[in-house]
Amino acid sequence: MDTMADERNYVLTSGRYRAEVASTGAGLRSLEFDGAPMTETWELGKKPPLSAGLVLAPWPNRVADGKFSFGGVDHELDITEPARGNASHGFVRRVDWTLVDHSDSRVEQSVDVGLHKGWPYRITLTVTHELTDDGLVVTASATNAGDVDAPFGMGFHSFVRVGDVPLDECTLELSAGTRLQLDPDRMLPHGPSVPTAGTDYDFTTAKSLKDVWLDTPFSAEVPDEDGKARHVLSGPDGAATVLWTDREFDWIQVFTADPKNDQAYPDRGRALAIEPMTCPPDAFNSGIDLLVLEPGKSWTGSWGMEHRAA
Repeated sequence: MDTMADERNYVLTSGRYRAEVASTGAGLRSLEFDGAPMTETWELGKKPPLSAGLVLAPWPNRVADGKFSFGGVDHELDITEPARGNASHGFVRRVDWTLVDHSDSRVEQSVDVGLHKGWPYRITLTVTHELTDDGLVVTASATNAGDVDAPFGMGFHSFVRVGDVPLDECTLELSAGTRLQLDPDRMLPHGPSVPTAGTDYDFTTAKSLKDVWLDTPFSAEVPDEDGKARHVLSGPDGAATVLWTDREFDWIQVFTADPKNDQAYPDRGRALAIEPMTCPPDAFNSGIDLLVLEPGKSWTGSWGMEHRAA
């Protein structure tokens, strides 16, 4: 397994919450409420399994064939998912981020995306993880430090759990009424978004996850008065882990790690990721919810997690 010899770990506490955030990929290593885990974790200094907790930018998910056009210029990125022929999850999830500030309840880190094959855009990212007595708040920003418009998308590969309850004993409720259809072989868009009502993908009311497998982009809705969409993983006693997103993260990718698909989460087997995203897979080609950063301009969005008592 890959090691990150220089990786640092930042501990945060507030009230009944405790979190750890790594410098590599600005990854959320753990979040706990009264000592019970709300996320999956990994050993510090080792490669996070299945990109758990890491920041995905300057695009989340996949770019088909690593190719896209922007501003009349064709670009070709390195293929980082050879089995499917895609460029996957951007450039910053395996690099060491720079510490900006760290207190008992907050850590802020930044990174320059850098110039890469097929990527001539200068973007600086900042991600802040902050604990309050109500839970975790993650605030992300991106600034175009270059002199031309830049395409941009962002995501977080966040795994959620409810203590030590097995996933098959949990239910899932999503604030999402549509999903984007994917080609199952390449996991790229294959048709328009479709309603989930009345289908196996309908999680608008709590639904058992027993034997359910997902790797699906959903378009998040916002039913709550505070402008947040809430996605709820509940245990059999009603206690729940809630992941919320603001309107900047209008998409979520829901992914089930599963030994049956040779993607087991270490020491857990089946596990669930709910990934906040600003745009769906292959947005650099479809243009769906693609952000465009003008020179000197910034974007900011936020999401978070909270415990809900039984």
